[in-house]
Amino acid sequence: MTTLSTTLAKRLNDPRLLRQYAYVNGKWTHGSEGREEAVIDPATGESIGHIPLLEAEQIKAAVDAAEAAFTQWRALRADERCERLLAWYDLIQAHREDLALVMTLEQGKPLPDARGEVEYGASFVRWFAEEGKRTYGETIPSHIPNAALGTLKEPVGIAALITPWNFPLAMITRKAAAALAAGCPVIVKPANETPYSALALAELAERAGIPAGIFNVVLGEAAEVSRILCAEPRVKALSFTGSTRVGRLLMEQCAGTVKRLSLELGGNAPFIVGPDMDPREAALAAVAAKFQTAGQDCLAANRILVHVSIHDAFVEHFAARMAALTVGNGLHGETDLGPLIHRQAVEKAAAIVDDAISRGATLVAGEQRDAPGENFFMPVLLTGVTPEMKVWREENFAPVAGITAYHDDDEVIAMANDTEYGLAAYVYTYDIRRIWKLMRALEYGMVSVNSVKMTGPPVPFGGVKQSGLGREGGACGIDEYLETKYYCLGALGSVSGS
Repeated sequence: MTTLSTTLAKRLNDPRLLRQYAYVNGKWTHGSEGREEAVIDPATGESIGHIPLLEAEQIKAAVDAAEAAFTQWRALRADERCERLLAWYDLIQAHREDLALVMTLEQGKPLPDARGEVEYGASFVRWFAEEGKRTYGETIPSHIPNAALGTLKEPVGIAALITPWNFPLAMITRKAAAALAAGCPVIVKPANETPYSALALAELAERAGIPAGIFNVVLGEAAEVSRILCAEPRVKALSFTGSTRVGRLLMEQCAGTVKRLSLELGGNAPFIVGPDMDPREAALAAVAAKFQTAGQDCLAANRILVHVSIHDAFVEHFAARMAALTVGNGLHGETDLGPLIHRQAVEKAAAIVDDAISRGATLVAGEQRDAPGENFFMPVLLTGVTPEMKVWREENFAPVAGITAYHDDDEVIAMANDTEYGLAAYVYTYDIRRIWKLMRALEYGMVSVNSVKMTGPPVPFGGVKQSGLGREGGACGIDEYLETKYYCLGALGSVSGS
């Protein structure tokens, strides 16, 4: 196994947080000789290390370990699991700088954004550590003579967690903390592009006293690992964040074992600006909503819908703010947008822009000759976007902003709902009547009014339509990993012969 560069290891306060092995049953596990994959820094194109591609038997060994550890973990009192999770939270916070550096190197996002993700990810661990102590059952007024009726909440069992590359730490903690607090062991499959954040979390989980077999990280070919986990009957729940296309495939693969599914899939978020809005204020917010994580975010504003009366002023302010964004290596302090994850993402972004222009859109800004490297894509602003264009119909997952004018509320509601997706929507207006009308009519699981930021531990994160199933975070997030057991407790001798 190739080791990480000495230079990179020396940059960390704790070099042990950089691991190049899978983590199964409390042990660092390598694969077969010759079965490994390079992890590339998208900003430089250089290899920062390698990971093993595990064999099928090694994936199944993780299931064996989780099954063996489940009985002891679920038997712990909720407050005992809480203590382990809070210890994990403290360690994540204590190593924030190292975790952020690892994330920037493997994912590319600017270092301040990576620090923010560590904070965000840690917050879910703390939230669910406490929420695990509130998994209440119910007492049901009995309709049966001499009987007590009620419900208990019990852990569903082993949970497989398949996570994406755009938020390599927070998407794990949001899922894993809920499952662990519920009493479930987890098997994490991170994206091969960004495995080191997951492995660092495993190292810190071990230090926090989370037992062997309870938190496992498996690495391998994505299709093979997911196929094994979906077909494995001992895996009772699967949580996935990623594309709608892959989500559909996982649903099909899980059908044979009828697993509990939690799916956070694609988005095509509208950003609606009302006629009463200050165009400059709205434009600044739209830039923030569009270009977070270089547009590689399921919550990123994908279709910007602006009332015709302020359209031109909005475009002017948007273009000015966009021009001030700095594109570069995420390790450089002045960077606003880092690289896209790989060259294919750049090619897809370019194809979306070309398609829009060929169909009549106007390129306001977005010259690519200034890109600082082959994985970088300069922010693009298009106007005159129409529904037949890819930039309208697809989740572009790139720093490509498309603006469309509309005339009235009914028209913009129809435009915003014209998609198979339904994750998040943004509304900017001062008019309370318009706010209420749009908030109710928009077919989205989350609607944010006059705020770019909408997520956090108390929030039931999730979408409708083909943006997914279930919710993560909030009081209901832990329910994805719990079963409700009903009981009827009759009094002995209460059954008569009549």
